[in-house]
Amino acid sequence: MIKTTVKIELPQSTFETWQGIVDILAEIVGIPAALIMRLNEPYIEVFVSSKSNGNPYNPGDREHIWGSGLYCETVIKSEDRLLVPNALTDVNWMNNPDVKLNMISYLGFPILLPDGKTFGTICVLDRKENRYSKTVEDLILKFRHIIQTDLELVYLNQSLGDKNKRLMDYLTELQALRGVVPICAYCKSIRDSQNNWHPIEHYLIKNPQADFSHGICPVCMKKNHPELEDKP
Repeated sequence: MIKTTVKIELPQSTFETWQGIVDILAEIVGIPAALIMRLNEPYIEVFVSSKSNGNPYNPGDREHIWGSGLYCETVIKSEDRLLVPNALTDVNWMNNPDVKLNMISYLGFPILLPDGKTFGTICVLDRKENRYSKTVEDLILKFRHIIQTDLELVYLNQSLGDKNKRLMDYLTELQALRGVVPICAYCKSIRDSQNNWHPIEHYLIKNPQADFSHGICPVCMKKNHPELEDKP
């Protein structure tokens, strides 16, 4: 089963970097189309497209992915490299949708997120037979590494942002809870109604509806204010 991508938001600077990648790739390899494709089930869409002459693919173009016969469908399913030197001479590819655009050769690799889910593909396509050299493959893999590193940074930043938001939501809820509970200003222990002190995490498990006021527990009083500890 394919592990599909989560929704992530990419900053403009990342888009610009990726645009530069596909533009350079198309120019160096000498092909009309270099693409970064994104899986957005049930579709696969052109995410970034090289600004090269004769490129028939535009950002936002999309097709149903499963059962489509697209080159990228095989890459995503296999999570592996796909090379098709000439679809017109290959019974497995001569009727694929890209042939209608005269894109008869293809080389593509999967792009994965840090958690192993599929983001999409990076690929190049040509109007003529092209077996692509080992140097071209290595170049694409270097660019894929840059893309996956960018995704890792964005993914981790978004995950941290989600965790921080949940923490802030929790603190907001605490402020609205009923009752006032003493909390030690030093160790953050909680005093219950029997005048016993407990670690805050233990108290919150048993008493989720609480608001807090500050005090000092006996242990912290002795440690931080020994001069007051024996006073009545």
